[in-house]
Amino acid sequence: MQEDYRKLGKAELEQALKKLKGWQVSKGKLNRTLEFDNFVQAFAFMTRVAIEAEKLNHHPEWFNVYNRLTIDLVTHDIGNEISNYDVMLAGKVSEIYDE
Repeated sequence: MQEDYRKLGKAELEQALKKLKGWQVSKGKLNRTLEFDNFVQAFAFMTRVAIEAEKLNHHPEWFNVYNRLTIDLVTHDIGNEISNYDVMLAGKVSEIYDE
């Protein structure tokens, strides 16, 4: 059973960011920009992330231009705050990107 969405406190978020290489908080969202060799690689990556996001029932806000992908994570269901699910999805994104 998955846990419910839970807003992260400041200290908890700071701890999570230490473990999430390349992620930062920007405009109140967990944010990372990734680069790929080409559009096909970027799109393939987005497809893999989409499958993981669907498993979590937690979906990113993202913007793709050619080989660059910017991802913002925030939980709308708890008032647009960064949640435990944002950190989980960020971890999955990083795991897939680092493969």
